[in-house]
Amino acid sequence: MTPQRSVHSTRLPALNGLRRQLVVLAALAVALPAGLVSAQRVAQANFDSTSLSAGFSTAAGTLRGRTGGQVSLPGVVANRDRTGNLCLGFGSTLPDHIVTLEEDFAQLTLRVNSNGNDTSLIIRGPSGVQCGSNVSRTNLDQQVISTDWEVGTYEVWVGSSRPGQQFSYTITIQE
Repeated sequence: MTPQRSVHSTRLPALNGLRRQLVVLAALAVALPAGLVSAQRVAQANFDSTSLSAGFSTAAGTLRGRTGGQVSLPGVVANRDRTGNLCLGFGSTLPDHIVTLEEDFAQLTLRVNSNGNDTSLIIRGPSGVQCGSNVSRTNLDQQVISTDWEVGTYEVWVGSSRPGQQFSYTITIQE
């Protein structure tokens, strides 16, 4: 006689995973309208994210990632930034990083270091879109130096000049 297997023994792990996902979704459904969780804080990013307040450490202001997306970033974010500069590059539909500013900053600099490869930098936040410019004529890495950064969540994309180009990079953020 063959022992009978319980039907539940093979489905239980999948069911538990599904239950966990439903519990998380239910919690977000309650928390978002109640203002307990900001929708922007639930945003996803491809790589590191950080939260910054005045006097932040070098480690908190350092993000790492890799270019390589196939999507035209102007189609995802904007063709031009708030000052009329062109936004260029290829990346992902998801931002590469999320930077949360816990307080206003008079000035911030975000600089990409990919060893001089032709990168792009696009930042979308509470005060609009900002697109990077070359560090110098011989260094095609991008930077944004800007004033009047408001409290809030900023999505950061680092792209390449051609679809699929892969460069490892580091972003440094400085006050």
